[in-house]
Amino acid sequence: MLLLLMPFLEAIADNDSIPSKLSNSPFSVSLELTTKYMWRAIEYGDAPTSFAIINYEHKGFSAYSEGVYAFNGSHSEVDLGVAYNYKWLTVGVNDYYYPSSVGEKDHYFKLSSRKTGHYLEGAVTLAPEKIPLWLTLSTYIWGADKKPTNDKNAYSSYAEIGYSYSFNDYNVASLAVGAALNKGFYTDYEHGFNVVNITAKYATSFKFGKFHLPVSASYVLNPYRNKSYVTLSIYFNSKQL
Repeated sequence: MLLLLMPFLEAIADNDSIPSKLSNSPFSVSLELTTKYMWRAIEYGDAPTSFAIINYEHKGFSAYSEGVYAFNGSHSEVDLGVAYNYKWLTVGVNDYYYPSSVGEKDHYFKLSSRKTGHYLEGAVTLAPEKIPLWLTLSTYIWGADKKPTNDKNAYSSYAEIGYSYSFNDYNVASLAVGAALNKGFYTDYEHGFNVVNITAKYATSFKFGKFHLPVSASYVLNPYRNKSYVTLSIYFNSKQL
């Protein structure tokens, strides 16, 4: 999710109101507030959710840590990730972990493949520089993603293709279609190839003088689960200050 948001947030940040010392820093912090947490058309929690992110970028290399918390405690999540970008190619590894709401029963460092609560994902994104398209392929390569029948790795795999159209730096429309490629997490480990995500998003900003507050609205459809959602998100980033 973070990788898809970064181009829009960088465009919002690229204006004359940013001091040069801040814009040149490889570190940034950001906060997203959303009416409902949706990831690849799967809903997490049942309340508005906050995303607190620390990000580092330098010469194509990036790393992030992210904390995700529903306002009513129905969902919490801690993510870590690293990636390297070269022109139109980005290769990354993400670790997703879902602690309990108060943390008393957590075992973050339980790293046995059969008992861990971590989901380790490898991902590749192709995004041509002159064509507003992207293609993402990802697979859970280690961790709690197990087949229910034999406790072996399911290697749940997901592919997404998307198109974006920029009206200007502050108004971007996009459409993404994603599919589960095998019997895995996205189809309850019961079905193979299925289209599981169709998302139409419009991202813009509210302007307050020289300050732009990024916002987006999304229509999300999961054909596999026969469910649809509308979400609204706002974003705060230290590079906007």
